[in-house]
Amino acid sequence: MRSERDVEKSYSTEKFVEKLRRLADCLEQGKKFEIRIAGERIYVPAGARYTIEHERDGKNEEIEFQITWKN
Repeated sequence: MRSERDVEKSYSTEKFVEKLRRLADCLEQGKKFEIRIAGERIYVPAGARYTIEHERDGKNEEIEFQITWKN
């Protein structure tokens, strides 16, 4: 069984766009999405669940694009 993990990784705008574009291509083609985050390769199945979350706390706002699935 894999150990628990909670990692947040920052990317330049260029790298973020590149990853989003690859994700969009995989979604359109019905393929799994493969990404490396902080040294670990992650495989997102084609049937994953996609959500967008918005949070506001005082002057701070956040949008999270979330992808969830079960192994």
